Amino acid sequence: MEKQAIIKVEDVSMKFNLSSEKFDSFKEYVIKRLKKQVKFDEFWALKNVSFEVYKGESLGLIGLNGSGKSTMLKTIAGVLKPTTGKVEVCGTVAPLIELGAGFDMDLTARENIFLNGALLGYGREEMEKHYDNIVEFSELQNFMDVPVKNFSSGMVSRLAFAIATIGTPDILIVDEVLSVGDFRFQQKCEERIRKMMEHGTTILFVSHSIAQVESLCEKIVWLEHGHVKRFGDADEICKEYSQS
Repeated sequence: MEKQAIIKVEDVSMKFNLSSEKFDSFKEYVIKRLKKQVKFDEFWALKNVSFEVYKGESLGLIGLNGSGKSTMLKTIAGVLKPTTGKVEVCGTVAPLIELGAGFDMDLTARENIFLNGALLGYGREEMEKHYDNIVEFSELQNFMDVPVKNFSSGMVSRLAFAIATIGTPDILIVDEVLSVGDFRFQQKCEERIRKMMEHGTTILFVSHSIAQVESLCEKIVWLEHGHVKRFGDADEICKEYSQS
């Protein structure tokens, strides 16, 4: 029986139009935009990217800043629509792309758990079942009634990670989130990711730490200026990347 790809990226390109001039005010920008006097530079964040990921695999995306890693993840998560090409995703996706992006900073941590759960498609009853586990994992027992705007970035990431990793999604997308917080908590997050992998979750992972990528991922997509430079075995590509 032929293996079924859970993520299929076919010839994906993503173009952004960047304004090539500076404006003294937003008003000046609006007026020039209405008069069609704003000049734009085309920037291709991704160019003809293709790869497939199978159920239960862990794929790392590596490359320098600006190589297109986060754009690729956002395209797979459905946050961005490719300019050309297509992305097919089969299954539920838990995206950990911009931690706390779904939070209302004026609400308490407790209120944000239910709000974030709703954004991920969980009802209140379902979140009640996971509530104690989220609090315990995030280690924020004493801060549940504190507005999130008073949290450090590490506390926000701990809460967001604990919420996004409840249950067993088909696909977990992790972008640089393990770089926030202390080393012990990073290890705890890695352990949870490994457990999810054991239960068949497919992992897409971006980190500046090549050691972390190598330890968690079986396959690698190496992006350079939006193009796929290499795609294949993690050990081999990580070694080549470290020496480049």
